[in-house]
Amino acid sequence: MSDLRVTLAGLELQNPVLLASGTAAYGRELADVMDLESLGGFVTKAVSLEPRVGATAPRVADFPGGMINAVGLANPGVDAVRAEDLPWIASHVRRPRVLVNVVGKEAHEFGEVVARLDAAPGFQGYELNVSCPNVKQGGMEFGADPAALAQVIGGARAATTKPIIVKLSPTLARIGEVAQQAVDAGADGITVINTIPGVVVDIERRRPVLGFGSGGVSGPGLLAVGVLATWRVRQAVRVPIIGAGGVQSAEDLLQFLIAGASAVAIGTAGLADPKLPPRIVRDLARWCDQHGVARVADLIGTLEWPA
Repeated sequence: MSDLRVTLAGLELQNPVLLASGTAAYGRELADVMDLESLGGFVTKAVSLEPRVGATAPRVADFPGGMINAVGLANPGVDAVRAEDLPWIASHVRRPRVLVNVVGKEAHEFGEVVARLDAAPGFQGYELNVSCPNVKQGGMEFGADPAALAQVIGGARAATTKPIIVKLSPTLARIGEVAQQAVDAGADGITVINTIPGVVVDIERRRPVLGFGSGGVSGPGLLAVGVLATWRVRQAVRVPIIGAGGVQSAEDLLQFLIAGASAVAIGTAGLADPKLPPRIVRDLARWCDQHGVARVADLIGTLEWPA
């Protein structure tokens, strides 16, 4: 039997299969439909300083290329998550490692959320979503502004000794450079990628299908984008990477591992079929056995790029 264990920023995962932020809520919501204990871990839904109502409905729509969503980072706020959700995780989740996804409207809010959560039980690290807009800078992504990025990560780093993973947008022109900036500021790892901005039009109404208008595109079309971003980030930094984007099978997940990811997050496909992520764990083990791979960790970063 192949050894599926991997290490992510000092955390040992029983396998490299994670659930992406926004698809696992805070764990409790999936407990009756998915075997969470079979997974390597999951990333919680976003947590902000204050409760956020989110975007106008409809928030999610399917289209032939995948899914588009504009949930608006709706969440009950840091105090409610600390009081209600993290205690449930602490008492019900045993083997999977848990990262809390953190968002903010201004750079200082990330560190404040981390400071309020850090002593709570139930999780082992943070994922900072620097793809969200910086209100003080006219809506520019934190990840697109080196000074704001350093402030976000520095504030979080000052508030915790737990691992900090920084989630980057695929729209960044020099994603490897931004990853290096994040590491220089104190990040222990990088997640790539987030969704890609897009719009789907209801041609009968001549209006966007989403209440907000535009949204984030996810699904199978993002696989090649995510794998390339993973490879580019791997060339730039030595810290662990969580790969994400379009994963629907163990074969998709293996592409990310070979490109340099230490773990891989499943999003849209897991929403469509909650039984899929545990099945991918089993299929990954079967693939490794069939191909004589004793340790899945030995596959990480083995991509041979053409000369």
